[in-house]
Amino acid sequence: MKSLVASVLKKQFWRRNMTAVTQKIEGILSNKITGLQLPVFRKIAPLVKHYDAIDLAGGVPDFSAPACVKEAAIKAIHEECNQYALMQGNEELRTEISKKIDKKHGVYYNPETEITICCGVTEAMAATLLAILNPGDEVIILEPAFTIYGPDVELFGGKPVYVSLTLPDFRIDKKAIENAVTNKTKAIIFNSPHNPTGRIFDQEEVDSIVDLCKRYNILVITDEIYDEICFDDCPLPRIWLQPEMENRVIVLNGFSKTYSVTGWRLGYIVAPAWLTEGIRMAHNYLTISSPAPLQQGIIQGVTASETYYKDLRKDYTERRNYLINAFEHIGIPFLASQGGYFLLADFSYLGWKNDVEFVKELIAKLGVAAVPLSGFYHTYSAETVWLRFAFCKKLSTLRDAVERLQGIEKLRKI
Repeated sequence: MKSLVASVLKKQFWRRNMTAVTQKIEGILSNKITGLQLPVFRKIAPLVKHYDAIDLAGGVPDFSAPACVKEAAIKAIHEECNQYALMQGNEELRTEISKKIDKKHGVYYNPETEITICCGVTEAMAATLLAILNPGDEVIILEPAFTIYGPDVELFGGKPVYVSLTLPDFRIDKKAIENAVTNKTKAIIFNSPHNPTGRIFDQEEVDSIVDLCKRYNILVITDEIYDEICFDDCPLPRIWLQPEMENRVIVLNGFSKTYSVTGWRLGYIVAPAWLTEGIRMAHNYLTISSPAPLQQGIIQGVTASETYYKDLRKDYTERRNYLINAFEHIGIPFLASQGGYFLLADFSYLGWKNDVEFVKELIAKLGVAAVPLSGFYHTYSAETVWLRFAFCKKLSTLRDAVERLQGIEKLRKI
């Protein structure tokens, strides 16, 4: 009995002391960190698992990466390519990226001084912002926006300034952006094909950004991670190809979407040499270098024939069209995706006012997961229920999801 009492008292003692330790640790965290929240899709992930839902929320393919890419990485591991890579990245990979850009666009970037391999576009964005921002510098972010942009600006001492795209088609409003420009504006983050809307910003919209950047001496950080996935022959105006913009644009791109290797965390930055020098300094102190064998593997993707990219667009077009046709049949309004692998659908007609609560019901009652659009805004006040669906899935997965969505009327608010 005495032994049992002693054991209980000992556990209570440790619980009290662990609580005290936890409180002390929480008090040490920086204001930058305590002021942030995890993206909404991180919060719904446990629900997806709990209800065994079909996950069309995250942009994670459920099919295999190209065999040649995987085999090349495995070969590199067996051949002991397992130590630190060059800080700026594998020389052959940088050279092949340069060749690909030159062949496709007729623009040469020096792989030695203007191309840097990073740990995904996420780290590429972090290294870029760390390299260019001074405390208080402002960065304009067009929202809805990918969830890392704003927090990254804050983490590196800047101030995110949010400008909303105009509904119903999520277009760029030049006047709204110009009204947001101040003498502290350092850069604007541009993303096309756009996540989460699937829009490709047209030439007029791109020209409006170019004009503002020239007049107010603003840098552009352009995220082009979905550039190989475009539909219906929709042109993709590149902001870095516009006249007099070659010295004002930092291009971020990567391999996770094009080659279905989201877990490899490989991306790259293309920028003028004077900017690259600073970006590489930041990259060095963030990660030192990117995974050596995976860089060796991805060379097989970068050097793939044009047939690969045609097949990629064909396959994604089939998936997109399947989802579009299904939504039309069910009666769900949507915004047809022009690029990327997401589709926005509007469930406001069902009477809901809160998209997060609707997603929870969708997961619990129908077993299908999507991401609420409000999660891509800094401040979301609209009483609309737009959801983002990822179609980077097997057709069989999409069919199963659509079968469940046939019962969407069960979620109508009375």
